[in-house]
Amino acid sequence: MIYAILGPLIISFLIPFFYKWKHKIHTGWILLPVPFVIFLYFLQFVGSEFSPIRQSYPWIPSLNIVFDLHLDGLSLLFSLLISGIGTLVLLYSIYYLDQSEKLAHFYIYLMIFMSAMLGVVLSDNVFVLYTFWEFTSLSSFLLIGYWHHRERSRYGALKSMLITVFGGLSLLGGVILLTTTAGTASIQEMIDQKDVIINSSYFPLILVFIFLGAFTKSAQFPFHIWLPDAMEAPTPVSAYLHSATMVKAGLYLIARLSPILAGEPWFFIAVSGIGMVTLCWGSFMAVRQTDLKGILAFSTISQLGMIMTMLGFGTKAAVFAAVFHILNHATFKGSLFMVAGIVDHETGTRDIRKLGGLMTLMPVSATLALFATFSMAGVPLPLLNGFYSKELFFSSSLELSTSGAALMNTLALVMPYLAVLGSIFTFVYSMYFFSGTFRGNLQADVLPKKPHEAPWGMLISPIVLVSGVILIGLFPNMVNEPLLAKTAEAVYGEAVQKEIYFWHGFETPFYMSMAVVGLGTLLAFTQKRWARVYQVIPGKWSFNVLYDLIVSGIYRVSETVTESYMNGSLRRYIRLILLAMLIAGFGFMMTTDGFMFSNADVAPISLTEVLIAVTMAVAAFATIYTSNRIAAILILGVVGYGLSLLFVIYRAPDLALTQLIVETVTVALFLLAFYHLPELRKIDDDKKERGINVIVAGLFGLLMAAVGISAHSSKWFEPISDYFLETSKTLGGGKNVVNVILVDMRGLDTLFEITVLGIAALAIYGLIKIRRTRE
Repeated sequence: MIYAILGPLIISFLIPFFYKWKHKIHTGWILLPVPFVIFLYFLQFVGSEFSPIRQSYPWIPSLNIVFDLHLDGLSLLFSLLISGIGTLVLLYSIYYLDQSEKLAHFYIYLMIFMSAMLGVVLSDNVFVLYTFWEFTSLSSFLLIGYWHHRERSRYGALKSMLITVFGGLSLLGGVILLTTTAGTASIQEMIDQKDVIINSSYFPLILVFIFLGAFTKSAQFPFHIWLPDAMEAPTPVSAYLHSATMVKAGLYLIARLSPILAGEPWFFIAVSGIGMVTLCWGSFMAVRQTDLKGILAFSTISQLGMIMTMLGFGTKAAVFAAVFHILNHATFKGSLFMVAGIVDHETGTRDIRKLGGLMTLMPVSATLALFATFSMAGVPLPLLNGFYSKELFFSSSLELSTSGAALMNTLALVMPYLAVLGSIFTFVYSMYFFSGTFRGNLQADVLPKKPHEAPWGMLISPIVLVSGVILIGLFPNMVNEPLLAKTAEAVYGEAVQKEIYFWHGFETPFYMSMAVVGLGTLLAFTQKRWARVYQVIPGKWSFNVLYDLIVSGIYRVSETVTESYMNGSLRRYIRLILLAMLIAGFGFMMTTDGFMFSNADVAPISLTEVLIAVTMAVAAFATIYTSNRIAAILILGVVGYGLSLLFVIYRAPDLALTQLIVETVTVALFLLAFYHLPELRKIDDDKKERGINVIVAGLFGLLMAAVGISAHSSKWFEPISDYFLETSKTLGGGKNVVNVILVDMRGLDTLFEITVLGIAALAIYGLIKIRRTRE
């Protein structure tokens, strides 16, 4: 499994080397085998005999961070979607993206994202999961902003990153609290500590932080606003990130932690409540859109809300329906994004107001869209997989218990009605998408390009996905026992057996489906008459407006604060830095009883040491009152040489020699540099400025003295020097502890220090050479 995760990431480093073949072969052809091989690897585990697999690789054991991988039904389903649809998206992108594009950039970002998503769904250690979680945010930012020359692409990329990274930081807080409470970073071990976690005082905060992470990632209300703007990405990105992978990461997180969190009242209230609001709002707003990908964006929001709602129900039937719809949604929504891309690619527009009548000119695309939209709408036909999971959604909403608290009872009672309401608008936007694009009259005169059917290479991927829609619709139990049952078991925590039937008789779920089709058809045919309601709800106000106000407000406040201290005064900058150090230093020592003074193990002070210290102090004060710069540098050198003498007295000849060399070189360089500078001029400060200078200098001196005394007096842990003294001979092979530390124990640090000095030397040489060239 480790190779499946890291494989695309490693390949991404090799992509730039394919550049020389750019004009001979599309980069996508070279990378296509990568996700396909990963898909075949995970496909071998599908079957009724499959049992969870666990692998572990040491990473940072001192911090309880181990690269633990866990493959069960849930991670297997997501791994198949990530790699399988990733293969189809790569194939689709070969025909969608022209070779004149920056293909290396695109495929590097895509490979990084694929590795990150596989890491999220396969990681058992929560810190490793969080690391990959943030990689998905970063790589999706790069993919959404791929066409960075477009202002809207940059806006959408930044918006998605700000919202999802905010959720990621919240998730980190939840992860830290979880590990603190459970005493382990393993999710599977946390499940065994469920009672400890639930009874912890941190549990409410854990819920809030985890929910924020999941809701922002899966575009739940009110964080859904980033997804429509993310449609500025190339269509292959939308088909991959926003149908089967990134937006489902939040669903995965809730599903993965359900064995720990489910069953609690607030889990049901928050997850199902937010999910249902997202379903209804997303489906309602989808009908308002005029851009094909905008319609699909809000439809994705509504579908994610529906799945989140079922996960919040927490019953066996609801969990099974949720994982079933995760699979179904990936098939019909991925194909619809690709069809929208085909329409855009072949007509030059995604504006549904300019489209229509394309069925005769693009019959294959229209057929694919027909099956996919009708499946998304939940039309009761055995050829469509969407109807099965929609029917199970209705059934699970009717089976909710009403024996809990008042708020839970109220939600349980209204859930079936809200489910029907959201599904009605789902039917409306599905018909709106298909009819507005493929039916009606062709407006060829307003289209930028003459429409025609897409090349077969671009049609293969949506054909495969729509074939999945039909096959699952005809043979739903084909994926039940080998995959769905195992997935539901991983989420629910025990075996979930569920037979999938098309016909359940004349029962309430069937009447609910008929109500959706009937009322949905009525609203679809009368859409123009009631569309004015959008002028009232949401009207001019939306969460997008609120987001823009918050971001612009942050910019204004940041600008005001920055301008208040960034006035070009070095003195002010130093004062602010020292003030921050004073607050942090004294504040920490006051809160931790750091003001300690102990004269134990203190060596006696000789007269020589006192004289050297007094000389150094006098020299330091003398630099303040010296107006001649050469004299100031020489006097300051006395301080450094005095320190060298102290090292000699303390029997540290290596340090003394190093200090002497550094001080000599420093003085020489200062003299050389100051020779070319103008004469020092005395600054006449008023009494207030002088008083502030005295206070700042005095307090900072006291802080350094207090830190030094406290460092000697406070024995919070064993000094690390003991370790070096004991192991310098055995590990480093030397008696000179300082040399062993620099060369062996801190060898990499020393190497990088030398590297930095080398780079600085090269930079200085380059500047000197440029100056000589210009002269």
